[in-house]
Parts: sequence; structure tokens; C-alpha cells
Amino acid sequence: MSVTEFAIKHLVFSHWVEPIQAKKQTTKSFREKINLVNIVRQWINDLEINSPKLAHKICHLIPAQCPFARKIQFLGRTIVSIPPLCKINPVYDELMMLRFRALSYLADVCGEDISAYC
Repeated sequence: MSVTEFAIKHLVFSHWVEPIQAKKQTTKSFREKINLVNIVRQWINDLEINSPKLAHKICHLIPAQCPFARKIQFLGRTIVSIPPLCKINPVYDELMMLRFRALSYLADVCGEDISAYC
């Protein structure tokens, strides 16, 4: 085997094989990297209710019903009807579950009457 024979085979081979390209790093968009809504949802879900004072504060701050639906009337006629905005609130379900956990804590652990919050 001569050196020229090896060199020719190597040259021919290198033209047929494509060079290995480095994998492109896929960068996630800003929305995927930091999704503030998911962070807030996780924080609300991880919030532990371990004191009656905190449970009372949560039940007082989070209303039992959606308070946002309004009808603006003028001379007995409805001019504008604002729908309940709770349905488009991205953390509405988490807030309702937090309120439920606070009510359950007050009723089950503390043995308090929660009818004032219902």
C-alpha cells in the first residue's frame, strides 16, 4: 500500500461525507423562560395556611363571588354591560382554591364558624 493510494481514498471519502455540524442551541423565547403567571400560580398553590390570622386575612381579601360584573345604566336603560372578569383571570382558580383551603383550615383545624365568609 502506497501513500498516494491512501491519500486518494481519504480525499474521495471526505467529499462524500458531510462535515458534522454543531447542533444549534435552541433558545426558548422570553415567554417560555419566565412565565410570570405560572410562577404566581405555583406560589399560590404552595402557600401553606398554618395560622388562623392568615386564614382570616385570605378569606377577607378574596371574595366568595366574582364582584366585577357591572351594568351601567342611564335613565333606566343599560348603556354598557361589563361581563365578569373572573373567567379571564389566569389565576382565578388558584385563588378560589386558596380561599377554600383557608376556609377548611378555619372550620376543621380551628373549629371556627365560617358562615360569615360564605
